[in-house]
Amino acid sequence: MPMLLNADDYRSRARQMLPRGLFDYIDRGTEDETALSRLRASLDGITLMPAVLAGHSERDLDTTLLGARIAAPLAVAPTALAGLVAHDGETKLARAASRVGIPVCISTQSVTTIETIRRGAPDAKLWFQLYVWRDRDLTARLLERARNCGCDNLLVTADTPVSPNREYNQRNGFGIPFTPSLRSVADVARHPRWLLGVLMRYLLSEGIPTYGHYPAEFRTAITRPSVAEAVRLEHRLSWDDMRWLRDVWPGRLTIKGVLAVKDAETAAGVGADAIVVSAHGGRNLDCLPAPADCIPAIAAAVQGRLTVLADSGVRRGTDVLKYCALGADAVLVGRLPLWGLAVGGEQGAEAVLRMILREMDTAMAFLGVERVTELKTQLR
Repeated sequence: MPMLLNADDYRSRARQMLPRGLFDYIDRGTEDETALSRLRASLDGITLMPAVLAGHSERDLDTTLLGARIAAPLAVAPTALAGLVAHDGETKLARAASRVGIPVCISTQSVTTIETIRRGAPDAKLWFQLYVWRDRDLTARLLERARNCGCDNLLVTADTPVSPNREYNQRNGFGIPFTPSLRSVADVARHPRWLLGVLMRYLLSEGIPTYGHYPAEFRTAITRPSVAEAVRLEHRLSWDDMRWLRDVWPGRLTIKGVLAVKDAETAAGVGADAIVVSAHGGRNLDCLPAPADCIPAIAAAVQGRLTVLADSGVRRGTDVLKYCALGADAVLVGRLPLWGLAVGGEQGAEAVLRMILREMDTAMAFLGVERVTELKTQLR
């Protein structure tokens, strides 16, 4: 195996390992995919001013986030169908994050259930991401399951009212349940390691992988409107729904997908504990602003009232530092751990996370800062 030293190395290797349909689903954006380059440009345009002769022998990445001490201002973002990247992939991500000392957020649309993940990663700090279903009773039961598994932070995705326009998914025939076509079957056949090590393992155990958290009566026919109406994603979400969630969820409540100052202030008003300033990784709408352009105003407006998290476009540890310098308290990474998972399973995911931490530590040494909170004084 070639030496893997950075995000591009892991991405290139993952591209070889995964069927094209799955790789594109993770890697690409939406519509004309201009948001992806805009995200990159927004981070590349940020520079940090170093302080020389600072005299620090080592750096301290430890962070208190939402009342908990973690090893760095970093968390693994929720990603749908991470269990397709590697067999039992969500559990492997949870164990990798646990060893690194950071939280991992489990998606409503994970392949593996939160209960199975908790059994497989008993020491992991689990968060849970929620797509609100149209049936609120079923949604409440899902929240109860997450709470019983020790999830103390609920991330509600607020920026996905409808399915994004990802034309490549249609061309690749990628969907759940998998609908075989000559192109998609040939694609899978060209990736025997994934076919035998992931898909066949599922088929020989629990069957065709699907959304594990969905009620059993909907799980195998999730795309049939006449059956799955109850678990369709609610496209009419409002701030009243956030108030309802605040009432029924006893833990921390985080609203994910905020880009406007007004929305951040409203989130504080309904009792949210945190927000994620996010462009959904450039995967939802191509004309959205980059989080880096929104964080300073949001952080200034909600200072002391909300914890500000950020995501989208992270490829280096320095990107994490830049988001923190702009005003974020911590950063979520999504694609990078998946590339590590694809390449080396649990160990690969851990290796990527430790790579990010090393890059953060090296950059902080050059910047002359001992703690991440000092970065706000280094922003040019």
